[in-house]
Amino acid sequence: MTKGNINVSVDNIFPLIKKFLYSDHEIFLRELISNATDATLKLKHLRSIGEIEISDSTPQIEVSVDKENKTLRIKDQGIGMTAEEVEKYINQVAFSGAEEFLEKYKDSAKDSGIIGHFGLGFYSAFMVAEKVEILTKSYKDEPAVRWICDGSPQFTLEEISEKTDRGTEIILHIAEDSTEFLEESRIRELLLKYNKFMPVPIKFGTKKETLPLPEDAAEDAKPETVEVDNIINNPTPAWTKTPSELTEADYKAFYHELYPMQFEEPLFNIHLNVDYPFNLTGILYFPKLTNGLNIEKDKIQLYQNQVFVTDEVKGIVPDFLMLLRGVIDSPDIPLNVSRSYLQADGAVKKISSYITKKVADKMVSLFNENREDYEKKWNDIKIVIEYGMISEEKFFDKSDKFALYPTTDGNYYLWNELSEKIKDNQTDKDGNLVILYATNADEQHSYIQSAKEKGYQVLLLDSPIVPHLIQKLEQAKEKITFARVDADHINNLIRKEDAAVSKLNDTEKESLKKNIEEAVNDTKFTIQVEDLDSTEAPFIITQPEFMRRMKDMQATGGGGMFGMSGFPEMYNLVVNSNSELASDILKTDSAEDKNSKIKYALDLAKLSQNLLKGKDLTDFIQRSYQNLSK
Repeated sequence: MTKGNINVSVDNIFPLIKKFLYSDHEIFLRELISNATDATLKLKHLRSIGEIEISDSTPQIEVSVDKENKTLRIKDQGIGMTAEEVEKYINQVAFSGAEEFLEKYKDSAKDSGIIGHFGLGFYSAFMVAEKVEILTKSYKDEPAVRWICDGSPQFTLEEISEKTDRGTEIILHIAEDSTEFLEESRIRELLLKYNKFMPVPIKFGTKKETLPLPEDAAEDAKPETVEVDNIINNPTPAWTKTPSELTEADYKAFYHELYPMQFEEPLFNIHLNVDYPFNLTGILYFPKLTNGLNIEKDKIQLYQNQVFVTDEVKGIVPDFLMLLRGVIDSPDIPLNVSRSYLQADGAVKKISSYITKKVADKMVSLFNENREDYEKKWNDIKIVIEYGMISEEKFFDKSDKFALYPTTDGNYYLWNELSEKIKDNQTDKDGNLVILYATNADEQHSYIQSAKEKGYQVLLLDSPIVPHLIQKLEQAKEKITFARVDADHINNLIRKEDAAVSKLNDTEKESLKKNIEEAVNDTKFTIQVEDLDSTEAPFIITQPEFMRRMKDMQATGGGGMFGMSGFPEMYNLVVNSNSELASDILKTDSAEDKNSKIKYALDLAKLSQNLLKGKDLTDFIQRSYQNLSK
């Protein structure tokens, strides 16, 4: 029997591991099963290159809990260790056996899936155990050994005869402050969280299974029920296969395996598979998304060689794709020693750029393959596409091939199609294309109808990030400007040859404007008397496009970027000089009656813009009922 001190560079590393190395103690199970997986994959690799011969073709990992004796066991049928290897890999902290193995077999083992890197994973066991035992027997013809350590730098290592099967068994004697890890439900939860897709079968207990009856069974025969191993993981998840091996049903089934409580089907998926200049596989799903800003993020799961790391993938996945769901697996993602945090690295930017390109290419493909189906899905995916257009320059550059601009009539246009459609009659005095849009088809219905009667196209852009999107488009495209259909800008579109002939002379217009200014008496409103068609509303409230847009951007978080907030309320009250009301106001002699008509018309205009609220709305309703009774 050997006794000695573990070779560490500090007097006692265990308190440091327990307190600082891992942010969450539950990680210990992930690390120990990762080690067991490494040992199994090493064995598999050595067998594949003919270095060893073994009979069992499907070795597995077994996890078991003994609540009475306060132990948790992780047992593998992998490569095992000799006494010399235990000294080397266990007693020298931070010496990674997986790393040495990969170096030794670097030409043939690069795709073997071996996980280990830092060599500290085993010591995470001491976060929850007061004593740890290792029983291990190498595939080589050497005696089995037992290693025991109680959390101090001292250990014992001795040969044993009771272990005759190849592999390693870790026995954790759980500490009093960690008894939660003696509950089967807690261990099952962790196995499903971290090891659900590990590449080696993991047995956790047994389950009953009913055998099918043979074809020649008697009519009264009853099927036999047997106890079988309960394999808790799926060693070959969909992302480890090639797209040619999978059907649409396979992709949907895997989606529900990832998200068992998600009942809606995904709209479509993107299969990632690249091996240069980095290794990355995965599947991203587009779920149905609403227009709400509080969309749930952190639904993409990050794995390293099928070991779950985190669902906080910011930095690896472009921000706009954080709204998607799915899996990304890459051995090249740089993590810190505890695998808990992403480290800044050039490879991460390359991975993010690749994912962006892959998604853009998929959008082009979907649009070209079935435009009609793509248009039907647009409202469910537009917030992701628009977010990508304003946040990722390369994505924006490709967006002309798949970003749609729907009209209030239900038509969908690509950018070039839209430009061609409106170029002849939606140009302002400076020669810019003016793209009219609505953000709410119901609230802005009267304005939409008025624009359509003039022959204008009106887009329906109703996602919450539209203010940012149109700013991006105005910066990137030449000689275009956007104007919401209820903005003041629309007046610039009326062509001189189409302008209505005024019923009032200049003196009457000036008098009308003065009457209205006195009655309104509100600095928020700028009074404009315009020669509009007699069929249009007498009073129309518009808002300066720039001011309204800045307020919208502030509401969605954009105003703060420029240090802007607290924009004043500013409106234009456009008075139609050709309306009957305008003439009626001028003919009314009583100042009281004149003011009453003006204020009532203003309230109606406010009501159409959802600006009449609180006491003003209550008073308006009461006056309306009083007028009815007269």
